[in-house]
Order: sequence, then structure tokens, then C-alpha cells
Amino acid sequence: MATLVSVNVGMPRDVPWSGRTVHTGVWKSPVTGPQMVRRLNIDGDGQGDLAGHGGEQRAVLVYQLDSYRHWQEFFGSDELEPGAFGENFTVDGLGDDEVLVGDRYRIGEAEFEVTQPRVTCFRVAMRMGQPQLPSLLVAHHRPGFYLRVITEGQVAAGDQIARTTRVPNALSVADIDALLYLPGHDEGRLRAAIDIPALSPGWRESFRAMLEGGPQVVGTGGVAVAGAPSWVGFRRLTVTSVVVETSSVTSFLLAGDDDALPAFEAGQFLTLRVLGAGDPAPVRTYSLSGDPGGGHYRISVKREPHGLVSAHLHAHLQPGDELEVAAPRGGFVLDEGSEPVLLISAGIGLTPLLAMLHDLTSARSTREVWWIHTTHDAATHTFSDEVAALVAALPTARSLVYYTTPEGPPAPGSGIRTGRLTADVVAGLGLPADASAYVCGPETFMDGTVAALARAGLDPARVRTERFGSRSAINPGVVGAQAPPPHQTPGVLGTGPAVTFARSGLTARWSDRYGSLLELAEACDVPTQWSCRTGVCHTCVTGLMSGKATYGTPPLEPPGDDELLICSSRPLTDLVIDL
Repeated sequence: MATLVSVNVGMPRDVPWSGRTVHTGVWKSPVTGPQMVRRLNIDGDGQGDLAGHGGEQRAVLVYQLDSYRHWQEFFGSDELEPGAFGENFTVDGLGDDEVLVGDRYRIGEAEFEVTQPRVTCFRVAMRMGQPQLPSLLVAHHRPGFYLRVITEGQVAAGDQIARTTRVPNALSVADIDALLYLPGHDEGRLRAAIDIPALSPGWRESFRAMLEGGPQVVGTGGVAVAGAPSWVGFRRLTVTSVVVETSSVTSFLLAGDDDALPAFEAGQFLTLRVLGAGDPAPVRTYSLSGDPGGGHYRISVKREPHGLVSAHLHAHLQPGDELEVAAPRGGFVLDEGSEPVLLISAGIGLTPLLAMLHDLTSARSTREVWWIHTTHDAATHTFSDEVAALVAALPTARSLVYYTTPEGPPAPGSGIRTGRLTADVVAGLGLPADASAYVCGPETFMDGTVAALARAGLDPARVRTERFGSRSAINPGVVGAQAPPPHQTPGVLGTGPAVTFARSGLTARWSDRYGSLLELAEACDVPTQWSCRTGVCHTCVTGLMSGKATYGTPPLEPPGDDELLICSSRPLTDLVIDL
């Protein structure tokens, strides 16, 4: 019979790491005597990042003595104290290849249910001083697992562990972990995993998304990524039309040299390399604003006061000129479905949503559509006639436009309202609670709108945002001051290949003092997304627009041909990547 060897607890604390501060509860220490286990925690224990750890499905983390012995031999380390892997229960027995998700166990007065493997996370690497540990936990099939508390009660070191329930046809912890993170996503096993009632909802949804696919391909770790781009690298497109929309916004229509351009997903963007605007040629991204299936591409560029590239395009780009353009990319796309759609924008943020409105109109959609837009006044109200015609063509669409600083009262019957789109205004609109919302505009506008939609009853998981420029960061547990805008690397500049961060509009030279492209991006304060930092979870997967890179440690499952895992890759040639 398995035995509870040690109970370990620890409250979250701020820990210095790589020049930053991480708020983490991974430091656990043994405690003696009976300990009370409650629905969400053991008394005296806590988690720093509740998005990835803790909660009812992840109340208690378990790790095995046999795995301790394995890692001590593997790393050649001295004997480790229980809790070293961040676990609450150190146990003798209950191997990951033996325990099934859904198994129930009685320990002391409490009863528990196995819900999922440990999530790959860099913090256990911090704790152990072994940067590759998150990858190794998966590769060696020794992740450990989480328990849900079925019956609260006291437990103590030395308690026997008795299995009370075994679910038929379930999969082991090691099998579930490999199914998510390793190659070979067998359809039958995916279906079997989805059918395990005890499996945490997040893991079940990842497996369901991997099985169903759809407009977006779902890769390792359940991370949604856009499908393969329509072409590799950059190709030349010709400007066929230049249309001045307002005093500050101009649209450029682009075409290929032969057949119609491939359709794109409504909401995606183009990446331009603008020759003649600087040395090296600057790279910028602009949302596609036209009909996704129209056979040509339209970008609508706002001239910014200090914008080098936007000013160049406005002043110099004429019909017949050519641009170097990467294929449409981006995951902020209109999902299929029948639920209502809210398209909410401010200023030039309407461009990706306009492509969505075109898509809905072309498909003769019967979905309930709300077009909600805010801008300064009539002079800045871009695409007003085009939007009105598209909304009128949809049977269940409506348009609400707010002028924040109008020159005068709106014309009667124009449908224009005055004032800001505040939380109180959103609450009074009577928005359908089952809607999917797409929000684009300045960061403060998006933050306020997302909060207002949540207060109005919308499911936050159904609210999507698109940030112009760099992607929103995902840096679990990292706390501290807000990062400055992207900039060149500090100190002596590198002399290696040029790495262009396309969304950030920045090119920096590689230096071997950085261990990966992720570290280079962090040195430049380019917003990044990561979790394990070892090539397992694929949170850091980034589009590769041009160039070649290599991996210091090969990932457990490689990304697509046009993608990189920046946490473990280095450039071989000049690169352009989607950051």
C-alpha cells in the first residue's frame, strides 16, 4: 500500500529571477503533525499564479519518492528534501504510469480524486536550479499529478493511501501528459481522455480542440495557432489603388501579379517590409480591412505623428508601386458559430472588425450582429458609408456609433450618439449574454471594454481582443513595473544575424550572450508569451516569416515549418518573426 511520506506547504513569495521578480508558491517545506486539507488548499499553503495552479481541480500536488531517486541519479545531486518539486504530498508509491485520472484515494480523514498531470511550468526549474526540468518531466514521463478534495479532513505523514474508486477505461497520468505534450495525438486516445469525467475542464477542452480543429489548428498543449500561411517568406505585391479615407487614414489595395490572392481569415493582418523607408528596410504589420474572399488585400493605414513608416506610405506609395508582403497571419479571427457577434472598436481599431463584417455579409449570416464603434467626430469616422451598407445587408445587424468630441449635435436619424462608451453605457445596451465579442482599439479602451462586458454578463472566455503592434504578454508569475516600449538591446550591440520583431517594428542584432530568441526579445522589452521556457508547452510558438533558426535542445514536438519555439531557438540567418 502507498504511503504519505511528507506533507509540504508554503505561501507565495516574491523571488528574484533573471533580473525580474516572480511571485510563486513553488517553495514548499515539510510540516509535522496532522494538517487540515480543505477544498482549495491545505492550511498554510498557497499558490502564486492561480491561472496555472491551485483552484478546486488543482488543490493538492503529488510527487513520488521514486521520481526523487530518479532525478537525484540523473542530475548527480545530493538527497533532496520533500517539497523540492513544489509538491504538497510526497508519497511512496502511486507512480504516474500506474495512477489513472479519476482514481480516488483515502488518506487520513480526507478523500481525493486524481484530476490531471502537473502543468509544465518554469517555476519548478527555478526551484531546482535546472532550466531544462519542465521538458525532462514530460520526456521522462514523471510529471506528478493534482488531486481534487472530495472530502475535507486531516492528513499526516505516515498515513496509508487506500484507493477507493477506479474508473473503467481511464488513462494513466503519464499517458494523459504525453497525449497533450508529446507527438502522436492518437484520435482514439483523445476521445477516451475527453470522456473521463474527472479530467480537469481545461485539459478536456484542450483535447477537444485538438480533436475538432477548425479555422484554427490546435497544436501541442492545446495552444491555438493559425493555419499554415498562404506562402513562405515575403513576396512582392503591387499597389493597385490608393484611397484617402480621412485626413489621417489612407487605404492601399494590393494585388498579385497573376491570379487572385488567397483568401484570409477575417481579422488577420499583413506584414510589410517597406523598401526605401530606412536601412534596414523597416517591417510593420497592418490589419486587413477588406473582404477576405475578394481576391485582393486592403490595408488602411493611419498616419501617426511620429510614425516613420506610416508617413512614408502616405507620402510616397502610389498605384504601380510594389511592397514586400508576408502572408496573412494572426489568431484574432472570426469564429464560426450561430451565437450573436459583438464587433466593438475605437478609432483605427475598426479595421480587423470591418473585415469580419465583410465576411458575415458575404456569407449572408443570420447571426445577430452588433457593430459598436467610437471615434472623435464625423471627420475621424472612417468607413462610415461602407459600414452602413454592410450592416443594412444583414438581416439581424445593428450599428451603434459614439462621437466623443463632436463639433455639433448629430443629424436626426443618423444613429450617431454622443459621449464615451463607458461601463454604464455598455450595461445599458442590453447586449446578449451568450454573444462572442471582438474588441480592438487602444489598450485602455480594450481593458475598460473587456471589464464592462464581464459586468454585463458576458463569459470572459468569449471576449477576444486584438492589440495593435506587439502581442499581449503572457509571463506567468512575473511581477513588477510596466515594461517600456521595445528598444535596442542594452550595452554593446550584437554583431550576429539581424532579428526583426515584425509586430514591434524593431530590428536587433543577435549576440551569443543570449541563450535564446526569447531572451533577446526580453532584453529588448518586446512583449513575449511563454510558460515552460523549455520547448514543451508551445505557449511561445511564434510565426517565422523569413530566415532560418536552430534549437539548442530539440523540442519534444517540433512546431510547424513556418513557426519557431522562441524559448529554445537561436538564429542561423537574419530572421523576421511575428513578435
